Amino acid sequence: MAWFDDHDHRGPIRVEGGLRARSKRGSIGSTWWSRRFIDILERVCDKGRLTRGRAYARQGQVLSIDLAAGEVRAAVQGSRPEPYDVVIRIEAFGERRWAELEEAIAAQAVHRARLLAGEMPPEIEELFAAAGADLFPRDLDMDCSCPDWGFPCKHLSAVLYLLAEAFDDDPFLVLAWRGRTREQLLGSLAADEGSGVPEVVDVPFAERLADFYAPGATAHPPERRPAASPALLLRVFPPPGDLGRVLAPAYERLGERLGERLGDGPA
Repeated sequence: MAWFDDHDHRGPIRVEGGLRARSKRGSIGSTWWSRRFIDILERVCDKGRLTRGRAYARQGQVLSIDLAAGEVRAAVQGSRPEPYDVVIRIEAFGERRWAELEEAIAAQAVHRARLLAGEMPPEIEELFAAAGADLFPRDLDMDCSCPDWGFPCKHLSAVLYLLAEAFDDDPFLVLAWRGRTREQLLGSLAADEGSGVPEVVDVPFAERLADFYAPGATAHPPERRPAASPALLLRVFPPPGDLGRVLAPAYERLGERLGERLGDGPA
């Protein structure tokens, strides 16, 4: 029965409104990250079923794809009335692992800037590897409700190829599959980017003024300087020539009065 299903010449039941690959011929996937995923897929999967899977993807036989942390679920219309259920699982990293990865990314200013700009730097795969994690899965835990004995069957292959095209459009889906959404990752990186700027607390002027006059505040009275002596005043303003001998007594009295005012004034 499995052999008959895989080689049923009637072909799949055509559907309207299915998910259809943009690529009409040749390989699927145009960016480095989607091609990396396809390269892994084509290295470990049966080439014949991958070819039929590409045909399914281009015909629009995949009805739906839902991606969540660690899991992709899809429905694919085959030659039987009921669509087949497809599940593809990978390891989703926990919070501790993601905290380490985000710290490693934040330490690389260029990588962080490119991710914040919506790009996927090629070096990020090496960064993951250095942290002991795989960005792209080496093994895929896959299952399809069809009776085909091949692995992966054409239904799984169709979903995997459409996933690659989805990765083309949004590289953050690769990370979301590993357990970190775009919003979570970029929010963490943006917070790390601003962590080096000291926080400035804007205190209203009225509150600062109230603190200045609060009880217990220490007031510093103006420093009292010693009064200048009359002799110093005379040295600073020396009377000129003979006029000085005439005005000397007046200068002495003026100096005495100034000294009294400067030395005995109110505190």
